[in-house]
Amino acid sequence: MTHVRQCVLALAASALGVRGALGQKVSPAGAAEIVHQGTARGVPPCVSCHGPQLMGLAAMASPRLAGQDSAYVLAQLDAYVSGARNDAVMHPVASLLSPAEREAVAAYVSRLPVARVVPASASGDTMPGGANLRLGEILATRGRWATGLPACDQCHGPGGVGVGAAVPPLAGQPWIYLSNQLHAYQQGTRPPGPLSLMSAIAGRLTDADIAAVAAYYPTRS
Repeated sequence: MTHVRQCVLALAASALGVRGALGQKVSPAGAAEIVHQGTARGVPPCVSCHGPQLMGLAAMASPRLAGQDSAYVLAQLDAYVSGARNDAVMHPVASLLSPAEREAVAAYVSRLPVARVVPASASGDTMPGGANLRLGEILATRGRWATGLPACDQCHGPGGVGVGAAVPPLAGQPWIYLSNQLHAYQQGTRPPGPLSLMSAIAGRLTDADIAAVAAYYPTRS
């Protein structure tokens, strides 16, 4: 009985030790290792999906992480873990990171420079799928007040640079990622954001509007 009790205590101590290690503060070098090499626990390197400069990859429909507000990135990672934000790829990835690792990665990517990205497929005023770049610029900078649609820049800042932890940047994001997120807001598969504004705004966009706005912002980094 004493032996069993000792085993139980040893296992408990071991579990606490693991938990303690996972909860320890992660250095910037440790965060860089996660981003560029992944972890032995099965977390893939962030660059494998988000690109070598973390500017996002259209082929993966993955967003730009470089230069994003650290609190915003951390909130998204936590939302993937809780299931509040539904994504079949990011849920298991974020769940394998400890809270301290998620915080360190968010801080690390926020300090990365934002590279200029001009889609190679841009041609005149149109983008893939026939999206009209001029319409995208109008909706982004002026909105369409006849239908109660404010300009995207009104909340996301001039050129879609983002505003603090609550309002992410749109500039430089891959067009397919922006398109997917606007559709997700329409369909209720992504949380509606502060004051439920994004669900209301996305609900006023047509498919052509979404394609146009999504085509415009990749040129604004």
